[in-house]
Order: sequence, then structure tokens, then C-alpha cells
Amino acid sequence: MTHQEKPITRRGHFLPIEDHGLIGDGTTAALVGRDGAISWLCVPRFDSDPLFCGLLDHDQGGAFTVAPEPLLSACQSYHPDTGVLVTRMSGPDGTVEVTDALTLRAGADLSEDAPAGRGELLRYIRVVSGRVRLRLRIHPRGGARCDPHGAGLTLRPERQPGLDLHLGSSLILEGMDQCFDLRAGDTHHLVLSWGGHARRIHLHRPEETLQTTLEVWRQWMTHFDYQGPREALVRRSAITLKLMDYTATGAMIAAPTSSLPEALGGPRNWDYRYAWIRDAAFSVYAMGRIGLQHEAEGFIGWVLDAVERAGWPRVLYDVDGHVPPPEREDPDLGGYRGARPVRWGNDASEQRQHDVFGEILDCAYRWVQWGGSLDVRLWTQLRRLVDAAAREWRNPDHGIWEVRTAGRPFTYSAALCAVALDRGARLAETHHLPGDVEHWRAEAQAIREAILESAWDPELESLTEHLGGGALDASLLALPLRGVIPADHPKMVATTKAVMKHLGAGNGLLYRYLPEESPDGLSGHEGAFLLCSFWLVDNLLGQGRHDEAMALFDSLCERANPLGLFSEQIDPASGAFLGNFPQAFSHVGVISSAINLARAGFGRTTPDDGRDVPGPSPRGGEGLG
Repeated sequence: MTHQEKPITRRGHFLPIEDHGLIGDGTTAALVGRDGAISWLCVPRFDSDPLFCGLLDHDQGGAFTVAPEPLLSACQSYHPDTGVLVTRMSGPDGTVEVTDALTLRAGADLSEDAPAGRGELLRYIRVVSGRVRLRLRIHPRGGARCDPHGAGLTLRPERQPGLDLHLGSSLILEGMDQCFDLRAGDTHHLVLSWGGHARRIHLHRPEETLQTTLEVWRQWMTHFDYQGPREALVRRSAITLKLMDYTATGAMIAAPTSSLPEALGGPRNWDYRYAWIRDAAFSVYAMGRIGLQHEAEGFIGWVLDAVERAGWPRVLYDVDGHVPPPEREDPDLGGYRGARPVRWGNDASEQRQHDVFGEILDCAYRWVQWGGSLDVRLWTQLRRLVDAAAREWRNPDHGIWEVRTAGRPFTYSAALCAVALDRGARLAETHHLPGDVEHWRAEAQAIREAILESAWDPELESLTEHLGGGALDASLLALPLRGVIPADHPKMVATTKAVMKHLGAGNGLLYRYLPEESPDGLSGHEGAFLLCSFWLVDNLLGQGRHDEAMALFDSLCERANPLGLFSEQIDPASGAFLGNFPQAFSHVGVISSAINLARAGFGRTTPDDGRDVPGPSPRGGEGLG
């Protein structure tokens, strides 16, 4: 797929967030700008210290740039069905393509829980036409000691002195910043490697390595199973979610970046390079619905091991299933377009969020529906979580949006406790497992009745964010999708109308809540939250408003960047991307809404085998009635 080149525009020194593509290898990921700069890469893994983070500070963050000097225009595209990115850039006298990949091992299977990456970044250069003066500049954050030798450069980053870095190339490298005069037909490669094999990397043939990486990606995509609206975008969303999968353990991160702001100039800048139980469960469910079901097994094993290790389900973990480091502010980085603070770590790991019970049980239930099995040890762990949901649903927590105030009895959290009870009862009954099935079912029904009664505000004519009343919250739109309340229930229809009216940001965009009405402990505001708009698509569909749902879905899909990537949030005024990027939640929304629309008759999809009930469907909410 080829896109038209466009001039490079910056705000200050910063490219727009949407002017980047993502590459990865199941261990870490990098952002490649349309200007040829890799301005984000953490090594050796997603949650390591950043080697390059120029996205957060042009002067101090560091980057690895390969681009014409001067650069006039550029565009990007992916090799189809892969995580390999091509950036096409033009200078005054010629055009060059740089193909970027975090390379994969020959014979690797991305459906296996084993590292597939080789620990190297390949940048393959081809001059397409004319003459190009190509600038190569590699500058790790904090600088590096450089040792040129016959095979390239050995780099010792000042901030990561234990990191063994080698830059090999077919070009003669004399330092970290130099230019080369190239002409049409010239091809060269740069290979940045880390780890024990770094010095041997120059022995590899880059063309073969690139071809191997393409083949591994395309083999994984042979499992993809979807036909329906926006198929190309659904395919890209599946690959994007896979790029956030830490394959060695089954953990799935929420986003590969930290501190990209939810609003410029405000404090809402968070580190998302960790595995949230909620986000990961959403991701593996969405992937399972399009034939990529192996990831559910890896996630279930990872999350239950992590819960067992901690003794209680935390909100998030690092990719190994351990507690992330304490949240801290980085005084040395100025932030994306001056948005401070830059944060590393995330203190939400210390919160209680009761929806995690439902996320885990729902994922386990679906995994079994897809052919997985439960042994005694696994069921014992799950059963404890079902019982905990029965105890905790009335108690305050910090909710899906992770408020930094005192806890409250959030409606969404209570609803997901009902999901845990319902799925636990189904598993126990269907598979003859021990558990108090009747009590669990009765408690799930009690939660549903409590939501319909005590969360209902007759003046707002809507369900509200808390049991006992409160403000509006777009997370209420998820209740039908989780099988708690049918989308066409009168109170859910009214809630949908109220959310559209009071939380609407224009053109189908929704704020998840209004901080002035739902205090979250932070100053300022944020952008529109994309996942909430995809939830709205599903509710409109479940209420029989099919044409409205399809129109909204199309308008949301048009907001993707030219590569098919979405951020967490959108600035309603400008349409610019906000928040960490790419965001798993947003790509989950693309997949789930596309499937629901296809099943409602828009486009074609594979026949529904009925194995993912209860869950998102044209009507919704079959699970707890």
C-alpha cells in the first residue's frame, strides 16, 4: 500500500503523534517518524529504560535518524500483513526508502510463548531515484561513548552503561553523526543490536533477515479469520495488538509509550508500558474473535501466575508479572511539546479495582469456549476470584478510569463483579467443577438489580457512575457488551441517549467523563476517549439503529492515521492524536465493532459458531438476564 508524500510539519521540534508508525518483535517496540527518526525505543524490553525518547524531549531524549539532508516530504506504509514499516522520503534531488524492522528469528512462530526477536533493529536503505545526501545520526538518551572499528560502531550509552550496543553497516561508519552521498539504485543497511550476540551481527545477510521477518509475520496472519466492514483496518489492528504482546510470558501492554499527554500542558501524562489486566483481557478477547486465539492461553497463564505470586489481583504488572517500579517524575525531560511531567512507573498498581475479577473470569470462560481446559489448580485460583467478587462488589474502589481520589462504588466495577459470578457459575456447571453455583447466580442477579435501581437517576434519566447516584460515565456503555444489561433495555436506551448528549464532544466523539462533575484528583481536562465511541457503535447496533451505528463506525475509522493506527484519545477541536500511542484499547474497539456490524449484515463475516456467548452481539446483554 503506497501513500502520497506530504511535507514535514512540526510544532516546535515535534512531529504530530499521528506521524509515526510502530514496529516490534514481541519483546520491545519502536516508533518511527515520517521524518526517518526513531524517537522511541526501550531496550531490551517494553518497560526498560528508553534508549531513544526524543518524542519526549527533542534535545535530551535522543533519536536514531536516517533521512535526506534536507528532507522535504515523506510518507509511510507497511508491508502488508506485517509489522515491517517503509518510510519514503524525498530531498531536493532524489528519493530514498528506509525499511525498518525489529527482526525475527528464522522459524519463529508468533503463536508460541517463546521469544521470537533477535535483539536487533534493521534499517534497510534503498535510493529510489536521483541523488540523496543521506544523514545518519544516532544519539542515545544522555549520549554515548563511541568506538569505531571495522565492523561498525560499539556504543556505550551513558545512562545504560551495561547495555552492549553495536551498530553494523555496509556504510563506513566513523562516528555517530555523518552524511553520505548516494545515488539511484544504491542499497545499504544499518543493524543496531544489543545483548550478547551484538558483535557478531555483521555476519548476517540483511536481505535474508528482512525476508525472514516478513515471512514470520505473514505466517502468523494465516490464522486471521474475518470478513466484513473495514477488513484492512481490522487486519492492521490485529497486528498492532500483537506488537504489544510480550510473547515470552503472554503479557500484553496497554501501549508502548509513556507520558504522551491526554491534553497539552496538563498533568495527565502516564506510563502505559505495563500489562493492565483489563486492557490485556480486552485485547485477547478481540484477537480471539478473529481467529487469533492462542494469545488467550498465554494471557490466562501469565495473569493467574501473577495473581498467585501477589496473593491478590493487582491492576497492572510488568511484563514478567511482577509489581512495576514506583511512579516517579523525570526532571530532565521537557515532555512532548512541553507537556510535563514525564513519568516512569505507574502508581495505579497500588489501587484496588474490582473489575479485574470479571476481566479474568470472562477471559478464562472464553478461552475454554475456544477449546482450552481447566485443571484443578487453575480452577482453584479462578474460584477464589469468583468468591472475592461476591464479597467486594458493594465496596468502593478506584474504577476503570483509575481516579486518584478516595474510592467510590463504581457501577462498572460492580457490573464486572457480576460478570465474574456469571462466568464462574457457567464454568462450574458446564464442566462439573466445585463451587456454589446457585449463590453465585443469585449474587450476579442482585448486582444487576442494584445497578438498575440504585445507579439510576430519574432526573438525568440515566444510569450513573456510582451505586447510589453520581454523574454520567461513558463506561456505562460497556454494560451490554459484557452481558450485564441488554442494550435495548429501556434504562440502557435512556443511558445511551444521556451519554451522547452530556458527554458528546462532537462528530461522534465522547469524553469518558467530565472531571468537573466526576472529580478524579487531577487538574485540567483531557481529549475524547476513542474506545467509548466504539462502545457507542455497539449500543446503537444493539438498539436496532443499524445505519447510525455503521455511519459512526465509518467516521471513527477515518480518524486512523495513514498506517491504520490509533492513539488513546483525540483532540475534538483539531482531530490531533492525544495520549499514548498506539493504544490497545482503541484497536480493540475497531475489531469488536467491526465484528458486530458484520454479524448484523454489514459486509460478510465467517459464520458465528455461538461459542463466544455471552458477549458483544447485535442485541447484547444475553449473559445475566
